[in-house]
Amino acid sequence: MEKRKLAFIGAGNMSRSLISGLIQSGYPATAIMATNPSSEKLERLAADFGIHISQDNTQATEWAQAIVLAVKPQMMANMLAELQAQGASLDGKLLISIAAGISVSRLEQMTGQQSIIRTMPNTPSLLGLGMTGLYARPHIEQSERDYAEHMMQAVGKTLWVSDEDGINQVIAAAGSAPAYFFLFMEAMAAQALQSGFSEQEARLLVQQTALGAANMVAANPDISLSELRAQVTSKGGTTAEAIRHFQEQGLAQLVANAMTAAVTRARELETQL
Repeated sequence: MEKRKLAFIGAGNMSRSLISGLIQSGYPATAIMATNPSSEKLERLAADFGIHISQDNTQATEWAQAIVLAVKPQMMANMLAELQAQGASLDGKLLISIAAGISVSRLEQMTGQQSIIRTMPNTPSLLGLGMTGLYARPHIEQSERDYAEHMMQAVGKTLWVSDEDGINQVIAAAGSAPAYFFLFMEAMAAQALQSGFSEQEARLLVQQTALGAANMVAANPDISLSELRAQVTSKGGTTAEAIRHFQEQGLAQLVANAMTAAVTRARELETQL
């Protein structure tokens, strides 16, 4: 991976996970800088990873060759306006956004730049098990695409989408999706609790089963999800009865409706930020 001077504007959990992944993959700490209003967060990053830190966004943008825009979406416009007011130049810099709900065209308006790649990582990136969608306009050079992709691969898997609305589909299928699984696990654990297990026991049963199921999927890429399900669903058995109940209650349509609602909300947010 190309080792550009890389600045993270914003030092939240996602920035920390990306910095950690990059360092572990061999990216030099001396080529990374993070900024944040909180000196405490910055000092922890410096202590843990040996990177440069600053509370001055202008200093970071002047130093960097690539910039990760990692502030909260509702703070993005003000942060970029302050940079421009301070005379900071973004010319010639690759801008990589990890902010949800802000389109490339809106970022172009905010920055006056066109070298922008939009990404959507999810929270398992904190464990190096993330899934990130990426989008770039056709004029973005392959070297820029490769850089952004390699950066996000430091915390998991990546998927390019051909049009920007695909990022909203990624939000529904990956960005928001960990919460879907947590909700399902929560319901299972609650029922296990009602059945007489302790909270610890119920959680152990559910989390280990979820972990095992996910690993079975990953370990068998040539077997469809429906076939994996069929392999543990003996005809007339307990699993078959549970699956029958899910299907009768319309689980597939419920999931489809929920994901569609997530996409609709993502599109709404793009008009508001």
